[in-house]
Amino acid sequence: MTTLSPLDVLAAVDRAIDDAVQAAGGATPAVDPGHRMPLPWPPHPVSADYHVPPSAWRPHGSVQAHGVTVTVEAAETAHGVFGRLEQVWNEVRAETVEALVPALLVGAEPFFKRRMAIAQALGLDGPYLGAVRDLDAARLVRLLYCRDRDAAHEAMLEIETRASSGLFTPALVRIVEDDRHPLRRTAQWCVLDMFEDLPSFCPTTESQRPAIEAVKRLMWTAEDDFARAVYKAGVVLGGHVCTAEAGRALVDCVVAPSRYGRRSAIHAVFHLVEWAPDFRGEVLDALDRAAEADPEPLLRRFAASQRRDIAAGEHDHVAEPKFPDEP
Repeated sequence: MTTLSPLDVLAAVDRAIDDAVQAAGGATPAVDPGHRMPLPWPPHPVSADYHVPPSAWRPHGSVQAHGVTVTVEAAETAHGVFGRLEQVWNEVRAETVEALVPALLVGAEPFFKRRMAIAQALGLDGPYLGAVRDLDAARLVRLLYCRDRDAAHEAMLEIETRASSGLFTPALVRIVEDDRHPLRRTAQWCVLDMFEDLPSFCPTTESQRPAIEAVKRLMWTAEDDFARAVYKAGVVLGGHVCTAEAGRALVDCVVAPSRYGRRSAIHAVFHLVEWAPDFRGEVLDALDRAAEADPEPLLRRFAASQRRDIAAGEHDHVAEPKFPDEP
């Protein structure tokens, strides 16, 4: 088994970005990935509802699905005919043996759709049928860019279990810095969720600095807030990291060129003051300036509201506003 280094894992991210840019014919705006849609799998086995015993199942040939040969089994009972695709873990009940295979393929399509999305993220030709936990670090970081957000989320959970390996930090920082991959917001949200526990990946102040700078840059330049990645960036700096460097980066972003970054910062400084009260005066001054001079009237009102709540020592605040032209 090949031993990977942090530079190998970083190179995997760079290849994923380059591959996507080449496929798109150049760097593209971020794509809105939509909401994460969990896929509970395997589905409930219908044969269990009819108490079909294991001895009733017989081989029923095989079928091709997305280039993969899958074994079919059938069980003929007094309650009808049951079929299952063994490697895919789905079952159907039908009136006839002939109806089994078409019904099984329809039932398996959500599984194969996800597995093809994983394969695309990994650069594979056919569907990936293995477990996410079996992927090495280089493939796990590529999977964060999956068009299926739930598959990316599964990769994120696996990376979290390996945080202490030290393999992932440069690659995760590069993902936050990424401004070329069309699916970067999916990957960035995953990384930012992990960075809520930044010391797990960056145990020292020195190692945290590139991560904090990358998060600030995302907030500073973002042209959208797809997947709520920019919102999450502010939460990381002001609600979780809360160091002097993170706090200063967040306060700076109250006047970021990006309206999404400013909105995120105006929201998150409320939490910064909760966790790092020494920033209170600096935050109030920044919000004063934003309430007077932000180019967006909506953000001027938001900044004024946040300032009032912080000055009054409130423990809750209004939800951040949505821009009228925001998708």
